[in-house]
Amino acid sequence: MRNQFAAAFAIGLACIGLVVAGVLFMQRGARIGLTGSILKVRTAPLDENSSVVVLDFRFSNPGNVTFVVRTVTVLMEEKDGKQYEGRTVAEMDAKRLFEGIPLLGQKFTDTLVTQEKIPGHTFQDRMVAARFDAPESRLESRKRFLVRIEDVDGPISEISEK
Repeated sequence: MRNQFAAAFAIGLACIGLVVAGVLFMQRGARIGLTGSILKVRTAPLDENSSVVVLDFRFSNPGNVTFVVRTVTVLMEEKDGKQYEGRTVAEMDAKRLFEGIPLLGQKFTDTLVTQEKIPGHTFQDRMVAARFDAPESRLESRKRFLVRIEDVDGPISEISEK
């Protein structure tokens, strides 16, 4: 009697384990989020109290779900941990920015814009420019820059400068 109970209990646990493993296997690509890294950082002064930063970055969407961009923001983190948000520059203004400030070099990729759809299992290179109310020396002495990308469904992905 005791052996029959132990055998039935073990079979029941094995069945539950198989069901849990099957559910986890089926959901392996259902995550929403982006991963990536910042490839190049370019800064330039606009005047003595404001500067612009251009971040070229590469990202991927490892999930099966399409990521639809709601907002893109750039954050500067100082060495003491305080974060400051820059004002993101639109694509048309970014083109003019590169024309007007030769110190930034050339524009390599398109700006990541709102409502852009990023299909699952893809890699892309994009850029984002932002204006900070700080001198260029303050941007240069930062700890790191962060690109925060929010999906229309709510999840937020951060791409960090190493």
